[in-house]
Amino acid sequence: MEEQGFFQKVYEVVAKVPYGRVTSYGAIARYLGAGRSARMVGWAMNNAGTREDVPAHRVVNRNGLLTGKHHFPGSNLMQQLLENEGIRVKDNKIVDFKAHFWDPARELE
Repeated sequence: MEEQGFFQKVYEVVAKVPYGRVTSYGAIARYLGAGRSARMVGWAMNNAGTREDVPAHRVVNRNGLLTGKHHFPGSNLMQQLLENEGIRVKDNKIVDFKAHFWDPARELE
């Protein structure tokens, strides 16, 4: 799999995650037909940097944990961005994760 092309596809999916919703690395990988590549989605998100067209704060692990938070400037920026969208976070985990979860396989097909 060509890394840059895959990363760009990840960014295109993440750009579609609606305000106030979150998705997971694995859900993106499955949508892209690379179900066992959740870690590669994580690498793509790490490389997203501060691209304004990629709302990286909306991508969490399969349990709703903010595993990518250390890739944001400051100590709580990822949580603050999510809370600004009405998503409650407690102990680095999204409260009521299933209610906020957005599955690209269901929403984009």
